[in-house]
Amino acid sequence: MNEYYFDHAATSSVHPEVVEAMIPYYTDVFGNPSSSHRFGRRAKQAVMDARHRIASHISASADEIIFTSGGTEANNLALLGYARANRTKGTHLITSKIEHHAVLHTMKQLEREGFTITYVDVDTTGQVSANDIKAALTEDTILVSVMYGNNEVGTVQPIEEIGAILHSHQAVFHTDAVQAAGLRTLDYKLLGVDMLSLASHKVNGPKGVGCLYVSKAVTLDAMTYGGEQERKRRAGTENVPGIVGFAKAIELAKEQQAVNQQKYSYFQAAFIEIMDAHGVEYVLNGSKNRLAHILNISFRNVKTETLLMKLDIAGIVASGGSACTAGTLVPSHVIEAMYGHDNHKVMEAIRFSFGLTNEESETIEAFNKIATIVKAEQSRDNFIE
Repeated sequence: MNEYYFDHAATSSVHPEVVEAMIPYYTDVFGNPSSSHRFGRRAKQAVMDARHRIASHISASADEIIFTSGGTEANNLALLGYARANRTKGTHLITSKIEHHAVLHTMKQLEREGFTITYVDVDTTGQVSANDIKAALTEDTILVSVMYGNNEVGTVQPIEEIGAILHSHQAVFHTDAVQAAGLRTLDYKLLGVDMLSLASHKVNGPKGVGCLYVSKAVTLDAMTYGGEQERKRRAGTENVPGIVGFAKAIELAKEQQAVNQQKYSYFQAAFIEIMDAHGVEYVLNGSKNRLAHILNISFRNVKTETLLMKLDIAGIVASGGSACTAGTLVPSHVIEAMYGHDNHKVMEAIRFSFGLTNEESETIEAFNKIATIVKAEQSRDNFIE
């Protein structure tokens, strides 16, 4: 049976060239970057080189990149690190209701520590209003965190507009750009952000590595202690092979950015065309201005968990939302924020996300299978009615 993987927003396969780039750092250049001998110096040079290459992706300086274990740790370090280090300036933070749980759960922890959090609403397309962010600002606000592109519906947020608003305010601006890396140009100066999170495994790099861009003007408390690594902000021996692979993956994604944008946009258009041809009833979730690799759709009268099971039986892999909540049968907090808790679309939403392994002929074949499965479910429901 053929298998079709449409869950690249959860994780992506490692690019063969990335694997090739990493292998020497498992076998030959295996030294600890903190060691002063030649084995350590070689590993340190590899980390320094990767830091420069990743920094250039967002037009930053190498010393503004902190390597982490992934996007979740990068978000935690940004929020906890900044809030704890700067609470004498204020204790109010702002975020949106559709952030990744790596941000939302961290904000809940900060609430337990005495901080006040404003969770800004979104419209029915999943977009935050920059004016709502502005209205939520107070003299006590020290941090605003809004993701670049949503991981469930793909909606791109008005980051530059929010950045311009915060330019004259004391609050620093963090964005989770994990899903946008390699698909959108990420220049921290143009975006107006002070901190930016990235994750390797979303761009065909290895799991277990990511980074946080931190402006030189930003003060953070460390979250781990024990060494001098990452300018004393993240102690622990660096994941040298992962960091090397991350840098290679970012470069490959940037080289293919225009091609991938076109490819994934074509897939989105083809998906809709095929659903229409089969007479499938659906609602697209998210804004027209969305990340090209994410397509979120609610199929009328077809429950999310039912459809995911039937697709899996047919060898088609998709998701009901963030991989971090998979298997919990909890409705998507993003779709709920867009439509309200009681809206039927909340329990009917499916996310298809495209990537490196999707070739045109197999993808179109899968789309037709999806349409046939959904149409059968909808016809069965109509018969029961």
